Amino acid sequence: MILSERHTDQGLLVTVCDEDVLGETFEDGDISLTVTEEFYGGDDVAEDEVVESLGRASVANLVGEETVEIAIEEGFVDEGTVMDIESTRHAQFLRL
Repeated sequence: MILSERHTDQGLLVTVCDEDVLGETFEDGDISLTVTEEFYGGDDVAEDEVVESLGRASVANLVGEETVEIAIEEGFVDEGTVMDIESTRHAQFLRL
């Protein structure tokens, strides 16, 4: 998985995506999601590093089957809030 962290005025922004979705665009009706290198690019990491980073995140953007499944399994995202867009999954969370 590809992970990046950015410190913002609102806290830690974490982006994670499956390697195979980086650079791809997914569309479903009026919804279009492009997984850009500029936003989602980062380091190739293992699952434990993703979980650790999500545990510190104030905001997270997640794309891909594996990435979103880990976020659900670890309790960061409720499956009912996940969007299925074409052949991938997308989720976000905000910790207040």
